Amino acid sequence: MAGHIQDRWYKTETTPDGKTVKVKTDRHGAGLRYRARYVGPDGTEKSKSFPDRQKRQAEQWLAHIEADMSRGQYVDPRAAKTTFQQFTEKWLKTLGSDPNTLESMNSQLRLHAFPYIGSRPLGSFQPGHIREWVAVLEENGLPGSYGRAIYANVRAALSAAVDDGHLSRNPCSAGSVKPPALDPKRVVPWSAERVFAVQAAMPERYRAMVDLGAGCGMRQGEILGVAVDALDFDSDTLHVVQQLKLSRSKPVFALPKGGKTRHVPLPGPVADALRAHMKQFPPVEITLPWRTADGPKVTKRLIFLAPRGNHVWRTSLNEEAWKPALVAAGVIPEPDTEEEGYAAAREHGMHALRHFYASALLDGGENIKAVSEYLGHSNAALTLRIYAHLMPSSQERTRTAIATVYDKAQRPV
Repeated sequence: MAGHIQDRWYKTETTPDGKTVKVKTDRHGAGLRYRARYVGPDGTEKSKSFPDRQKRQAEQWLAHIEADMSRGQYVDPRAAKTTFQQFTEKWLKTLGSDPNTLESMNSQLRLHAFPYIGSRPLGSFQPGHIREWVAVLEENGLPGSYGRAIYANVRAALSAAVDDGHLSRNPCSAGSVKPPALDPKRVVPWSAERVFAVQAAMPERYRAMVDLGAGCGMRQGEILGVAVDALDFDSDTLHVVQQLKLSRSKPVFALPKGGKTRHVPLPGPVADALRAHMKQFPPVEITLPWRTADGPKVTKRLIFLAPRGNHVWRTSLNEEAWKPALVAAGVIPEPDTEEEGYAAAREHGMHALRHFYASALLDGGENIKAVSEYLGHSNAALTLRIYAHLMPSSQERTRTAIATVYDKAQRPV
């Protein structure tokens, strides 16, 4: 057994004739009688006290500690008392992630996790606590995708706590624990007619943005940050290697979402549109920090520029060009008054062009792995989850394949 049990009420003494006897200590009858003591993996002594008549419980506790050590599942009792919020706040400071990402994680956890599970000691977590918290998220009416992002942050924090020895197993790993359910709403891609109607209504200097979104599947930030050296007209390839984004309200260049660069086929019509655009609006060198507002300065010859020759601000583009184009194409209604502003159009943002691109590839028979690669998704499973309903039905292909086999078999020789 790891360690030993100390009896605080009695001590062993040797009599003059050499016999050992138990005698009462000054603490006899007062306080907790038994102290279970052991040396932890870090070399320091740990202990836990038990009242009178609970020596067997003390021995069982030590046996449990010994078993955990042998299985590699030992957790320091003091570390287990650290609350989820205390640990997570320290953990976030060690991530070194993008400042915007960290701020988003902080905000999500402060609003939707810490008020419910923040004060719980890590060592006390059970799968049931996570199930109850997920139920609260769903009862609060959070969108499924947003709820899953919060859940992913909590799961990552608890995984780090396991790595650091604060609990033996991540409660989110239990089979009974499920992340918040996704919204049943499916992506409904634009028609080609709508894509070109919106493009025709865009200001001339921004029309080729639609070609990059609908013809190459680029995200809005990637379109705003596309530079001349990303275009390889010789190999008909577009290298998606950066985006233009905000870091603490300051514009910066950074890697694409998830740090995942990619190389996308550049279709002929898109290449022609970009050549014409650069001839009419020559690229200009723009210098911005890399990744963070205080990062090293880098200079890129950007393809898309604001009227005054600076980089394009996302909010200005959306309000002054994109939404008016949506109105002109009949996608959203025109505001009743200038003060009222345009209606919210989350599902009709520039991301709709990526959905069109994905649907066009799938309709054309491209495999899901290639579509995932061109979109810059982390894996094909994500792409399949979003776009599986757009894939052409296999039923007609099956009918045709079997009919062909029968037809060949039944032909006279």
